[in-house]
Amino acid sequence: MVKAVVGANWGDEGKGKITDMLAKNADIVVRFQGGANAGHTIKNNYGKFALHTLPSGAFNDGVVNCIGNGVALDIDKLLSEYNEIISKGVPAPKLMVSERCQIVMPYHVLFDVYEEERLGKASFGSTKSGIAPFYSDKYAKIGFQVCELFDEENLRKKIKRVLEVKNILIKNLYGKEPIDEQELFDKMMEWKNKIAPFVGDVRKFLYEAEKEGKTILLEGQLGTLKDTDHGIYPMVTSSNTIAAYGAVSTGLPPYSIKEIYTVIKAYSSAVGAGAFVSEIFGDEAEEMRKHGGDGGEYGATTGRPRRMGWFDCVATKYGCQVQGTTNAVLTVVDALGYLDEIKVCTAYEIDGKITTDFPVTSGLEKAKPVLKTLPGWKCDISGITEYSKLPENCRKYIEFIEKEIGFKINLISNGPARENIIVKE
Repeated sequence: MVKAVVGANWGDEGKGKITDMLAKNADIVVRFQGGANAGHTIKNNYGKFALHTLPSGAFNDGVVNCIGNGVALDIDKLLSEYNEIISKGVPAPKLMVSERCQIVMPYHVLFDVYEEERLGKASFGSTKSGIAPFYSDKYAKIGFQVCELFDEENLRKKIKRVLEVKNILIKNLYGKEPIDEQELFDKMMEWKNKIAPFVGDVRKFLYEAEKEGKTILLEGQLGTLKDTDHGIYPMVTSSNTIAAYGAVSTGLPPYSIKEIYTVIKAYSSAVGAGAFVSEIFGDEAEEMRKHGGDGGEYGATTGRPRRMGWFDCVATKYGCQVQGTTNAVLTVVDALGYLDEIKVCTAYEIDGKITTDFPVTSGLEKAKPVLKTLPGWKCDISGITEYSKLPENCRKYIEFIEKEIGFKINLISNGPARENIIVKE
């Protein structure tokens, strides 16, 4: 059985917790796209962790944690996370890195920083983790796969060829110091020695595991609206954040993915630039940010305050449709208990017309939210484990969202810990 855990919106929906929870009954967890530019926050018996590359199954004994070939692999960050959780008492996770996975190079991070500086106010709000330059090189066929670390003669030749172009750009476009070939080669040899024990044929491993009836959990990063094809282009990430890409990254057939858990937040939040129709500002946003999540709404990677907004039914319906949702999961409902009234964005007004269809970016930038106000429940619901015991107004809020997005909500998260989950029949 292959399952996927993905986000419906801008990311930061709480996927890490849901993956961590589902991993209890999984044999393998695979990170299938993205890089260390976004984090999954997990709270369990070992403590609180922000994982950026290491799969969220790392806290479950017996689970094999795989890095699929669709990931932008920052080797230093992956191994730093691996060693950090061990230092905090977590048993050493079983880790397998695809030999076809490509590596985030030091110059990818530099180009990310330099380009954001050059663009100034027109920048994309990048986390400066090298993700866009990485994927650009991957599709320009000048990226480095992990397997190339083990062919030193050809690696030297390729480094020389690639740096001829990179250094021209660095010197002439950005006015910075060129990259030294030998230093880069030495760094890659350091990576080879560190990553060697974990490298393997992930595709073959997963193919055989599925044939044996193992449970495989695919873990996505960010959400539908940050997908490079289906998101709010160009203010997107540089990979495909949808469950369908899980088949590409793992080499499993697309029909293998039987269950898709699409995680949605009980309100909206986003990090970075781009259209955000239901956004709120000022004190109202700060109050929601303060109450949200576990310790507030701040990026797990950057620490930046997240942009806040009311639940967006239009964006969420679209996000769930694109993901192919079989199970919708609603998170951080407990964060809204402070509100007397809760607004929900049910439609957009664009050029005087009302629509419930999610538009392309040019339409999105002109869209105004059509809001409906619902009564709040004004109490702390954390610790409640049965749906019927939730306050009536809380249940009405959840059922209103279900009706508007057209997808049944099967799981409800009402707290940061793994056990703070309500199963809704």
